[in-house]
Amino acid sequence: MAKLTEHTGEDQYLTKINEYKLVINRMLEAEAKLVSEIVQESPDMPLKRFDLVETRLNLASYYMILTGMARSVLKKDNQGALDDARKSINKSLTYLEDMVSSYVDALFSDYEDKLVLLESVSPEQRYYVIRKLGLAIRLLENAYGDNSKWKWSFVDMEGRLATVTKNIFDVRNMVVNIDPRSPHYEATFYHLHLIKQLLLQAGERYRERYELSTAGFDDFRMGLNHLNALRRIHILLGESPEAEMLKKKIDSWSAKLEADLRRKEEEAEASEKA
Repeated sequence: MAKLTEHTGEDQYLTKINEYKLVINRMLEAEAKLVSEIVQESPDMPLKRFDLVETRLNLASYYMILTGMARSVLKKDNQGALDDARKSINKSLTYLEDMVSSYVDALFSDYEDKLVLLESVSPEQRYYVIRKLGLAIRLLENAYGDNSKWKWSFVDMEGRLATVTKNIFDVRNMVVNIDPRSPHYEATFYHLHLIKQLLLQAGERYRERYELSTAGFDDFRMGLNHLNALRRIHILLGESPEAEMLKKKIDSWSAKLEADLRRKEEEAEASEKA
């Protein structure tokens, strides 16, 4: 009877898997259709680009459902589904970067031309898609677990998330939208808060990966780039005390990086002489 129950569970799992795979295939077809339509300039092009991002995030959700089902029924991971979820989230990030750029520490004028094309997209829509993306990344990180080989790759995901969260923000209309009387006040206020939170977190995470994993100076520099981007936000908002406090942190990190670089050079010279 135990074997019959086991096979019945597996049969139900396979049936359900096939149902989800049909949905996934339909979503992939919808994505391909959107990509072909975006090539043609049209007034609704920005919204179609957002649909692309959401399609990939929905795909990631379905892949993670497959993983959860495998763990529940088969008591093992569906590694392929997890990897597909990771690829889908990375693709959603790429779609957003194509829209608003991947510039980290940059002047608003450097990517303003891209934001002009998104004027028809409301602050609520921008904030919603960023929230959804952040949730997908957290769920995927939890699904992989602490001992996954992909553990440190999430630092890059979080850094990219912080960057697009900043770059998609409607700076042009910020003064109007941050007024408590504006219908967009709430989305604008929380989006600004999220930008600050994610940039700081990304900076700390790159520094953590440098210290605990890679010892790569590029990681340290990326951490500094995110802190510098955050300082720009504080300055833009007239938050002088916060900007000054962050400058002290940036100076401290920069001194540490320079010291580590000198030490590395000295070790290399000593090795050559030995």
